[in-house]
Order: sequence, then structure tokens, then C-alpha cells
Amino acid sequence: MQATALESAHIALGARMVSFAGWNMPVQYRGILEEAKTVREHAGLFDLGHMGRVKVYGPQAEDYLQRLQTNDAASIKPGRIRYAMLLDDDGLTQDDILVYRNPKNDGFFVVINAGNAVRDLERMNAIAKDFDVTVEDCTQTLGMIAIQGPKSQDITQQICSGDLASLGYYAWMDTEVCGVPMTLSRTGYTGEDGFEAYVPKGHEQTVWDAFLKAGVAHNMTPIGLGARDTLRHEAGMPLYGHEINEKTNPLEANLGWAVKMNHDFVGKAALERVTEAGGTGRTLVGLITHSKRCPRQGYPITAGDKRIGEVCSGSISPTLSKGGTPTNIATAYVETEFAATGTELQFVVRDKSEPCIVTELPFYKRKR
Repeated sequence: MQATALESAHIALGARMVSFAGWNMPVQYRGILEEAKTVREHAGLFDLGHMGRVKVYGPQAEDYLQRLQTNDAASIKPGRIRYAMLLDDDGLTQDDILVYRNPKNDGFFVVINAGNAVRDLERMNAIAKDFDVTVEDCTQTLGMIAIQGPKSQDITQQICSGDLASLGYYAWMDTEVCGVPMTLSRTGYTGEDGFEAYVPKGHEQTVWDAFLKAGVAHNMTPIGLGARDTLRHEAGMPLYGHEINEKTNPLEANLGWAVKMNHDFVGKAALERVTEAGGTGRTLVGLITHSKRCPRQGYPITAGDKRIGEVCSGSISPTLSKGGTPTNIATAYVETEFAATGTELQFVVRDKSEPCIVTELPFYKRKR
């Protein structure tokens, strides 16, 4: 099992460690709902060293990325970032990724999911054979530390030399953190404001400790994968293996905004066929329920006696639950005719039906 450079720091902080995508990672330090609340109200610190990090550069780097992924790499301005997907020839999702154009416009940077890293890199290297491009896996030489929450900018500015107020959402900059040159981005996977520091190997512990020290006055704490999953679910952000996988396409997942049909990417022809056919007959929706039972991945969704779908992700919502009454949320693929907001459906737990209502995604959106 692989370990990030901060494994010992998590253990020293009392984290409960679990195996995740082949990495030994902290799932929680305290209660998951408490950690989620901390991020929503203050700020939380995340070790993302398990994520794949890949540099792409060379004379045909842009042409290569146009072929590799669904978004329009040519339109990404220096210092900006786009969400995209890797598809197979059938238009089915192999991963969702972030594509960065370097601030100095001298190449690109791609962040991939830990669980798909081996497959993604094989695909990236195979396609690279047709282009004058270099694909450099820097997962082991570049740490990744993220901060998320409304106090993120105040905390990060204490240890960063760059002007963070001038850094837009889905942008990144060359700067210094703790006096060490590195890049810092502003994306996030929780629905809150936040930053990601790409830390040169050997400096991860210094940067982690500096973040924790700067965050004391703002009630910031380290956060595990459990709360991260709950937060992204509330924010309507897909997780590979749940809302998206090798059996789904981005159109039925409501991710068509990350697919630009003005270039020839792998899987484009298949998506054109789906569009011509009027879709696949199913759609990803949000569900909300005040039942004491929580919908979980794999639970059937029914309309009366008819099974019309299946839950992708489900959890108690710490942000929406008020006054001791739990609000449970879920995402699910349902037959398109049942996808309208307000439609009353059921999820099935141990042969018992529980009521739920189709609702708009995301479940939570921060005030800007």
C-alpha cells in the first residue's frame, strides 16, 4: 500500500487510517459530520497526495489534450483550469479530471483520480505516441495539500506571498508558500472556497504544519476522506465509482457542459449517436427524504411497483439537517420520465419502501 508524505502526521493527529485506492489515507480525525460542519463554517485541511498529478508539455501538447479529453483545451487561457472527462470509444466515462494550462503558457498539468491513475496513465501514454508531447507522472515528486472553507483565503494568505484576492475561481498561479516556490490553485471539491498547494517533494510537512498553525485562530482542523465525500455530495459534485463510471456517459450524468464538440476527442462519435437517439432513457437526479432510513449506493428506486432506477450516493446532510430532524440526500439514475423536480418516488431498504422526492442539484450552494 502506498503512503503520502504526510502519513505519519495523520497518525500523530489520531486519524483513523483506511486503505483507499491503494493508499493509506485518513478517513476521519473526529466525527465525519462534525468535520463537515467545520469546513462549512470555518475551514478544513486535506492531504490530497493520493491524487494523480501529471505534467504535459511539448510542441503538440494542446493537440494531444484535444484528443485525450472532452473539454476544449485550446480555449483554456494561461493560468486557468477546466473540468473534463476521459472517455472510451463507446463514450463511457473512464475518469473525470482537471486540465490546467500553465501560468507561463509553457505546457499543461492534469489531475486524475487515485483509483484510476494506472489506467489513466496507460491511456495517456498510448495516445501520446501519436503526438510530439511529453507526459510526465509527478505524483511521487509533487505533494498536494488543500484547504477548503470560508476562512480559506484568510488562512492561506498568511503563508503565501501571492495576492490571493486576485486569483479567480478555477485559476492557478506561480507563487511561494512558506518561502518555497510552487503553484497554488483555487478549485475545490466541497462546494466551498479553497486552494490547492502543489508542494515540491520534501516540503510537504513544513507546508502542512504552517497551514495548521495559521488556521488555529480560525478554528481550522484537518479533515478526512469521510467528510470530504459528504461535502462533495451536498455540493452535487460527482464521484467516480458512484455518479460516473465506465457504464455511464457524461450526457446522462448532466455533465454535457464539460463536453465541447468542436474537437475530435476519444468517444465523440459515440456521444453524437446518443444525442441523435435522444439520450439513453435515464438521467441523474437528486433525491431528498426525511425518512429515518438513509438511501445508500445500490438501493433500488421505484415509482409505485415499478423499479425505475438505482441510488448512486446517499448520506445524511449535516448542512441541511435542522433542529434534530435528519435530512437525507441521494443521487440516482432514474428513467427520464420520472426525472422532473418534485416527482414523488421511493427507495427500497430490505424490501421496505421509503418516500423520497426528486430535487434539483446541487443540494447545497454557498453564498458568494
